[in-house]
Amino acid sequence: MTEADRDYEHYEAVVVGAGPGGAAAAARLADAGVETVVLERGVEAGSKNVSGGLIYAEESAPYTIDELFDGFRENAAERPITEYHLHNVSGNKVKSFDISRLHHHDTEWSDAVLRRPMDSWLAEQVHEKTKEVGGGLLTDIRVNGLLRENGEIIGVTCDEIDPITADIVIAADGVNSELARDAGLMDWDDPEEWFQGVKAVVDVPPEAINERFGVGADEGAAHLFSGDLFEGVRGGGFVYTNEDSLSVGTVFHLDSLAAERAEPHELLDALLTHPFLAEWFGDEYSEREYAAKLVPDSKKVAHGSPHEDRLVLVGDAAGQMQAQGPIIKGMNHAVTAGALAAEAFVEAKNAGDPDAAGENYERKLRESGTMRKLRPRRYKAASAVGENGVATAISDAVLKSPLGSLGVKALERVGALDRLYSSPFMAMMVPDTRTPYVTLPSVIAEELGDPVDGESAVEPPDLADRIGGLAYDTDIGNPHIELLDNSYEASGVAVTACPVSARDFGGGCYREETVKTNGSTEQVVSLDTQPCVECGTCAVIADTDWEHPSGGKGVEFRSG
Repeated sequence: MTEADRDYEHYEAVVVGAGPGGAAAAARLADAGVETVVLERGVEAGSKNVSGGLIYAEESAPYTIDELFDGFRENAAERPITEYHLHNVSGNKVKSFDISRLHHHDTEWSDAVLRRPMDSWLAEQVHEKTKEVGGGLLTDIRVNGLLRENGEIIGVTCDEIDPITADIVIAADGVNSELARDAGLMDWDDPEEWFQGVKAVVDVPPEAINERFGVGADEGAAHLFSGDLFEGVRGGGFVYTNEDSLSVGTVFHLDSLAAERAEPHELLDALLTHPFLAEWFGDEYSEREYAAKLVPDSKKVAHGSPHEDRLVLVGDAAGQMQAQGPIIKGMNHAVTAGALAAEAFVEAKNAGDPDAAGENYERKLRESGTMRKLRPRRYKAASAVGENGVATAISDAVLKSPLGSLGVKALERVGALDRLYSSPFMAMMVPDTRTPYVTLPSVIAEELGDPVDGESAVEPPDLADRIGGLAYDTDIGNPHIELLDNSYEASGVAVTACPVSARDFGGGCYREETVKTNGSTEQVVSLDTQPCVECGTCAVIADTDWEHPSGGKGVEFRSG
């Protein structure tokens, strides 16, 4: 034991973050008798977390969450997802495909979840397990960095408590992981590597969900949307059925969102108010919560070697979020990674070489097939050919021509479109261009879709009301974001890309202002962290110094 180990409280394992990845790691460690402490930044596990969201149990995965936690599906999930549909939209015309075959591929089950109730239930189980081995779960603790000795990572530092040393540190602290950045394993340099998700949770009674979606009490449906709904931004929308609510949201490539200067809340409203969705909401629209988060694009950022010294990364902190066409999986990969990280440490410890845990973990990610799912070789080959301006311009031009229209109709006559949309092989090859997200769906809907009669009566809350409906505990005098360059050239895109900001709106995080200095006029950006939802968008697209608020401070999601 080193001098630092003697000076600070020591645990065999420290897990940072009590989401599904952290919970899986802590449970697996505790089951093996490893003294484990879990540190959670929120007032309760899940209060800082947002997901679409569906959680999967894959047949090929070495771990599933229901295997690690008895009673998970009965106590922590919303509805089993038994139907899966993809809708291509062009104006008021919609062409739908049943892609349940793709959804069921390699799937034991899939459930809709809300993160606050799910994560808080997991945390109860984790606390009981870790208490039995001399640890436990602590909330309201922000881990702000890595503790080092002689340049090597030996533990963590926190805002609220003294540093803690450990034989292994498992960073499950999400997409905005300060530990991953501190170790130099992840960065926020390129908007092309990230998605931004924005979501509304909408109240709908259980019996109304059953009737309007044509499902039973123990069934649910998932619906995806693409086409011309979203101002040409690459991405799409979703609707998932919960027990007594709907999760309705949008997910867009961050670079496209920024380039188009599109405003996330308006793109969400375009989905909410489309007449195709009107019958699902009924006569009274009641929005329970508005939320947002960044999502890593695993095809580009899933770390092949997510460890350094005693630190290992799991889940979003390691870029382990699979978003490939209609395949959107993240929480299940976090569960697998967390359990594999714990397994790697236990094996290394039992072999008398705990420092080998990181290498063991990397090997297990590879040998389990997890990395092949996160970074599919087919995508790498397809993107090398198709992800460039020339290829996109040519493919879009052909699709929009009479030849493209004829081709789409011909594919439909022989049933090829159904097969393509339901193919796991093709899903792994979808390029990140306008063509599959905007152009092709629009052409399909225009040529093959049925018109939707009527208009939507949905009136979503305005941005001010959405912000006002969120719960905050502001860390007065200690802002977690510093705007380093307030010029419009450096940071102006945050005004539109931030989910709680907008042009000509004075109540969000970022605002445009015109100031006069020494007789000249300059357009600048101002910042107010009060309404921040801590998504991290501005850390990628603006010139900021971004960190999490202190433990228990900032936004608190009730649904997530």
